[in-house]
Amino acid sequence: MPESRGSDTRTEDRMVAEEKMINEEYKIWKKNSPFLYDLVITHALEWPTLTVEWLPDVERPSDDVTIQRMIIGTHTSDNQPNYLQFVNVVLPAEKEAAGRKYDEERGEAGGFGAAESKVQITQKICHDKEVNRARYMPQNPNIIATRTSFGPVYVFDRTKHPSQPPADGVCTPDVKLMGHTKEGYGIAWHPRREGEIISASEETTINFWDIRASTKERRSMEPLKTYRGHTAWVEDVAWSHLHDAIFASVSDDKRICVWDIRDTAKSSRPITVEGAHTEEINCVAFNYCNEHILATGSADKTVALWDLRNMKHNIHSFESHQAEVLQVGWNPFNETVLASSSADRRLNVWDLSRIGEEQTPEDAEDGPPELLFVHGGHTNRISDFSWNKNMPWVICSVAEDNICQVWQMAHNIYSNDMGDLKEDYRNDLE
Repeated sequence: MPESRGSDTRTEDRMVAEEKMINEEYKIWKKNSPFLYDLVITHALEWPTLTVEWLPDVERPSDDVTIQRMIIGTHTSDNQPNYLQFVNVVLPAEKEAAGRKYDEERGEAGGFGAAESKVQITQKICHDKEVNRARYMPQNPNIIATRTSFGPVYVFDRTKHPSQPPADGVCTPDVKLMGHTKEGYGIAWHPRREGEIISASEETTINFWDIRASTKERRSMEPLKTYRGHTAWVEDVAWSHLHDAIFASVSDDKRICVWDIRDTAKSSRPITVEGAHTEEINCVAFNYCNEHILATGSADKTVALWDLRNMKHNIHSFESHQAEVLQVGWNPFNETVLASSSADRRLNVWDLSRIGEEQTPEDAEDGPPELLFVHGGHTNRISDFSWNKNMPWVICSVAEDNICQVWQMAHNIYSNDMGDLKEDYRNDLE
């Protein structure tokens, strides 16, 4: 047998074995789901999405359910059109979710019958190529920025677009933010200052715009400033939630940069951490409650915790993922709770207040004490996730298996001694 043919056969055998293992793991997850979750909704999308974010609004048509919205995109193939999409999700009220039964046939907990459960796309806006990331402006959630795969950042006012896309399929963003010429993913609106937005790019730069300067006649804008501190693809950017002037960026150059936009010099110099991880850094997020704390996720399979007061070394490394970490996000309601998603098909939820807890050998086999929960409901890499803004422990995760899952871990998992642990954590930081 020629060597190349033998190599192809071995590769095919490995792929078949991996697929079999993934299917077996999924069956085990599905079997155990009734004991692990208060809520699971699984929805198959026509095309995978690389992005998801809950919108902040909520409707309460009755005491039993809420209707909430989120934004997703598409990543199509074969020249199929792409869209920015708005989705309505019907969820049980918090007090209802824990008491509902698991529906084995649908793979859902939280008690939705076929008539009750709804994940419905309510608006589709044409988009040029795939939507790498979409984020809403906090001061006006109808304003959505998207990161394109070819350079510009698009801004859409959803109220100015029909619910169904026009027949000609032409993408008409309300504002085009120019300045990038290559692909990117990282994008972040300022949490308090309306219209201010930053974006990261493969060309190693970060651009800053203020869309309030746009008009009907001026729908294309150049950046107000370009930040240069990296030597490779800048993967992600994030604003501090508590310092108006501070944002962070991470890159394939394994570097963290912390920027102060009050530095008006043309060549702004960030605080830089060289070799923050051993491989590329994919994501960064600031804590909502503690002004000093941020987290980063890397291709080295770890999530690192950092204190802005001393960036020489990370203060903790979270280790459990088996492949690169693609996204990190803090629970907006719980200072010590952080989630991370990975190419290993897992979304891990961590609790900082449990770091250093004593474990039995049996518990240690399942991971470190700070690993609060592992969501295993996906069969491919998890591209993005979002914490719900109205229900503190509800997450939506999306993966390359076309699956969108809305879920909440069982309340007994996170409620045990949570108050005492958080008090100990704060004391340790001080």
